[in-house]
Amino acid sequence: MKTTDSPPAGLAGGDGHRTVEKAGAPAGRPGRSAEGRVLNAFSHGMLVLWAVMVVLPLVWAVMTSFKTDRDIFSSPWALPGTLHLDNWSRAWTQANMSDYFLNTLLVVGGSLTGTMLFGSMAAYVLARFAFPGNRFLYFLFIGGMSFPIILALVPLFYVMSNIGMLNTVHGLILVYIAYSLPFTVFFLTAFFRTLPSSVAEAALMDGASHSRTFFQVMLPMAKPGLISVGIFNFLGQWNQYMLPTVLNTDPDRKVLSQGLVQLAVSQGYKGDWSGLFAGLVMAMLPVLAAYIVFQRQVVAGLTAGALK
Repeated sequence: MKTTDSPPAGLAGGDGHRTVEKAGAPAGRPGRSAEGRVLNAFSHGMLVLWAVMVVLPLVWAVMTSFKTDRDIFSSPWALPGTLHLDNWSRAWTQANMSDYFLNTLLVVGGSLTGTMLFGSMAAYVLARFAFPGNRFLYFLFIGGMSFPIILALVPLFYVMSNIGMLNTVHGLILVYIAYSLPFTVFFLTAFFRTLPSSVAEAALMDGASHSRTFFQVMLPMAKPGLISVGIFNFLGQWNQYMLPTVLNTDPDRKVLSQGLVQLAVSQGYKGDWSGLFAGLVMAMLPVLAAYIVFQRQVVAGLTAGALK
């Protein structure tokens, strides 16, 4: 008696395996697509929540800067019935915000220029040239990022006092440059390593010196990274409060962050809240404008290293 064992369809080789694979493939797709939709909805929801948390305080501060003190406490979330522009003029003139603004522009402008110049030069050398101590210097800059500035305030105060740079604009500029250099060198070193070496080699073969190659060839190629780290340095230096409070006690040379604190406490128990919010918006506008103008360059600089 002859018995024939014929395996069921779908379990045998050949076409049976292909039938199982084709039949099983669509079964897993709805689950994955549903999981992707849930994850996408969750990520978009978190982004919307984060946007609300960031934008709402800014909009509320701008609205409050056009109200009177009575309107601020009686209807804090309502739109201002009348735009009280005198809050801005009072904060600009009577609270000396114009002097604080000018001092901040001088300090931040000088420190940002020095930070970007010296930081890009150091980063280029560390990224492109091999020499004894290269890695040590690189990790030394990285170690500077982890050093809390509050631990250096007391010795820094005496150092600045001994060299005659206490309560001076140029002294504060030098301190800001030293404070911002570690992050700048760390960021730009990684960025310069992503740039093609063939362009620099071609410039050197054409007779360009190392300095000319850096300033005329490599530095323009690093523009996205320079703008990105420049925005971060601008934010940190513009909003800096601890360093000028310790190293700059001269009333005529105070920066904007010190001026806002003085405006808040100068009225005693009365408090000029409308003028304070007007001064706050004045201090916020340059930073907000800089980010809006250069937002594409900031994103391009942050993603350039990952894409390459």
